[in-house]
Amino acid sequence: MPTVVLMDVSLSMTRPVSLDGSEEFQRKNLAVHGLNMLFEHMASNYRLEFTTLMAFSSLWELLVPFTRDYNALQEALSNLEDYDKTCVESALQGVSNVVQQEWGSACPCQVVLVTDGSLGIGKGSLRHSLQTLKHRGDDKKFPLPFPFPTKLYIMCVANAEELQVTDAMDNLEELLRLSGGDGQIFTVDGPLCMKSVQAMFGRLIDHAYSPFHAVLHCGNLSSDVQVFPRPEPVVMDEEVEPMPRVVSTDLEIVGFIEIADISSPPVISRHLVLPIAVNKEVDEVGTGATDELEEEPSASQMAGKSPNFCVLLHGSLKVEGMVALVQLGPEWYGMLYSQADSKKKSNLMMSLFEPGPEPLPWLGKISHLGPISEAAENPYGEDDSKSPFPVQPQVKRSYAQNVTVWIKASGLQTDVQKILRNARKLPDKTQTFYKELNRLRKAALAFGFWELLKGVADLLERECTLLPDSAHPDAAFQLSHAAQQLKLASTGDSQYAAFDHNIVPMHTDFSS
Repeated sequence: MPTVVLMDVSLSMTRPVSLDGSEEFQRKNLAVHGLNMLFEHMASNYRLEFTTLMAFSSLWELLVPFTRDYNALQEALSNLEDYDKTCVESALQGVSNVVQQEWGSACPCQVVLVTDGSLGIGKGSLRHSLQTLKHRGDDKKFPLPFPFPTKLYIMCVANAEELQVTDAMDNLEELLRLSGGDGQIFTVDGPLCMKSVQAMFGRLIDHAYSPFHAVLHCGNLSSDVQVFPRPEPVVMDEEVEPMPRVVSTDLEIVGFIEIADISSPPVISRHLVLPIAVNKEVDEVGTGATDELEEEPSASQMAGKSPNFCVLLHGSLKVEGMVALVQLGPEWYGMLYSQADSKKKSNLMMSLFEPGPEPLPWLGKISHLGPISEAAENPYGEDDSKSPFPVQPQVKRSYAQNVTVWIKASGLQTDVQKILRNARKLPDKTQTFYKELNRLRKAALAFGFWELLKGVADLLERECTLLPDSAHPDAAFQLSHAAQQLKLASTGDSQYAAFDHNIVPMHTDFSS
């Protein structure tokens, strides 16, 4: 997921830090050192990550737009200038604007806020912003929570004791809570120095930017792979005691299936699957290459010449037009497939299904699938003219019946107009009129839409008064009867508002 690095360049970041036996540094220098370490790690392990760099004081500025060029990010860090007071709220508003403009509001994003824990002073300070949260209009809302899914990591170039002397830590924790609580505050352990700041950023890397390595198995074949971006734990809401489900580092291919059979299934997330070149001294992604020119072949060059199951699988799925079903954990499955970026380039992708034994209803239980060779006859036919999917359920599904749905106002308007059209053709359309009337009545009762029943009753009474002199006498009786029954149902009286009750035509001397 994209990363936004938000760097504090206020005057408080220029406070000096005395290091034993060396020159004097500013807190900004320590923060830059830590960010350079983060960017170097991402350049070697997270090359596909898009990252942007923003600076803020009382205003915010976009220094480097979203890019994969980490040299440009490091160069911008070395040219930072100092500005005035800290204003976190305006900076967070800037993050919201930049991310939505580039990625919209559906893409998850990580925000790394680097500061010294200073809240600012006066109006615009974090303390003032949090105190005035409940006294704001809709036009001046606090930017948190962001309109897009986010994880906020606050990197404080200060130790916990320094932050707890004031209310800085309490305010930062409140900031984290407002963001959704899905993040963490990192502080320096021990005295401020290069090593302690480096250790703090190391904890961030271990927590949020460690690559996900796994082994992909298929029978006797296997391959070391990196899954990017890192799969997030999934918590199932319907479980009595929800436990986060994590993707196993052993991915087992359980079978292959036609693309047409699996169609376009609902998935939790999508990930790139990249082969890893394994070396005794260093592990690196197989598609990468070092800039150093050596006389001997590098590890990536050697990996390019050696057979790799991941490459074989990708090519086979692409040629055969199939997908591989892969087991991610106990009763949790996904699929591997080839996705083309362009006419010449394609990637091996992995999509994660919802955890459970039956993630795709039309396939049935994944554990019940088996090879074609074990079937009594070919389920696809001798000439591939039929398919065993979708699997027919034993119980009739509720959505197979006619159900009234009013998602838009136009749908409700159409149903009411249909009743009125039949009302004007009474008594010839008596059966159709009461059928449509009972359908609308049941839907209104199911939704608790009592006002609709009274409104339609008023419409029917109005239609009764507008009947021409040439109208059949039975029409007026039926309209008055239907309007009265709807009004009784709108009162909520159990005698007249029963869901299973149907309004029947009124028997008159004119009706046959």
